This record gives sequence, structure tokens and C-alpha cells, in this order.
Amino acid sequence: MYNWAMRATKPIKFCGDSLEELRGFPGAARREAGHALEMVQRGMEPSDWRPMPAVGAGVNEIRIRDERGIYRVLYVTKFRDAIYVLHCFQKKTQKTSAIDLEKASLRYKKLRQEQI
Repeated sequence: MYNWAMRATKPIKFCGDSLEELRGFPGAARREAGHALEMVQRGMEPSDWRPMPAVGAGVNEIRIRDERGIYRVLYVTKFRDAIYVLHCFQKKTQKTSAIDLEKASLRYKKLRQEQI
């Protein structure tokens, strides 16, 4: 039997204030986000995610729903040195707001420039 916990992990780095944003999630949503990010670190897919090409190539979204609301964690794994969390937020409407998309997109562009 394969032990997924033994797989090498890639470090997680938080862009801008994304760590503080994540810490603002309610406890259950924060734990679920942490578990999902751990799965990503180990090369696995979170249980509920989707690609976010509107933000940038290789950007994905972890989707979390609990009794307090809907939460999102936008991240990118395509860089060799780490997994980068671009933005964490609570969704207020069905559609992701332009402000949240722009914030993640600007962080992604800055990260790409730093990687060159």
C-alpha cells in the first residue's frame, strides 16, 4: 500500500496578505483550506477545485463551503520552488468579483516577473 504522507512536499509561500486573509476564515473553513493545500503540496488534487485561467496560466481555485459561507483559495503550482497562494477570500455572490480576480491577477503577474 502506498503511503501518500511519505511523498516529498513543496513549500507553500503566501503572496501579499493572503496568509492573513486565510487566517480570517472561520475555523472549519481554515482547516479545510489547510488540508486541501497539504494535498496540493503532496502532488494530489484537493476534493473541490477548478482551474482559474482568468487569473493566469496554471492558477487553480480551492472551493470551500461551510455553514458560514463560501470561501476560495487561489494558488499556483507551476513554479519549481514553491506553491504560491495568491489570494484567499469569502465569496459574497455566485460570480467571483472583479476585485478578487484583479487582486490575484496582479499578484500572479508580480510573481511571474520575480521568477524570470
